[in-house]
Amino acid sequence: MATLEEKLQDLLQSSVEDLGCELWGIECQRSGRFLTVRLYIDKEGGVTVDDCADVSRQVSAVLDVEDPIADKYNLEVSSPGLDRPLFTLAQYQRFIGEDIALHLRIPVSDRRKWQGKLEKIDNDMLTLTVDGQEQIFVFGNIQKANVIAKF
Repeated sequence: MATLEEKLQDLLQSSVEDLGCELWGIECQRSGRFLTVRLYIDKEGGVTVDDCADVSRQVSAVLDVEDPIADKYNLEVSSPGLDRPLFTLAQYQRFIGEDIALHLRIPVSDRRKWQGKLEKIDNDMLTLTVDGQEQIFVFGNIQKANVIAKF
């Protein structure tokens, strides 16, 4: 059974692409009775406020017609930013050689939070160098991941 994020990704992908943007990912967060649906969009040259507004209007119209969310929700559209979240293996592949932070569903070596340099991806296994040692993680065990911004 697909998650709400996966259903929304399938539903909204083409609408976002029609506006010249890439649908980087979707997060749904519950706060009490309300749901926040956050869409991250990206495009060559960067995302503008106008891009976010255009995508928000288009996506709102699609969501109004299709009505895939049973609860009350707030829609947010933004750029992934410098510390961009990673959602797919293809996105991880784009950031090989960069430092990333992971939050795992199930602890590995009694830890849920890891940070290190992404070395390689082999099928659904990610290898990070953490404190000089390689650590391997299963993609399906990653709850959340972000690129660590360098300044």
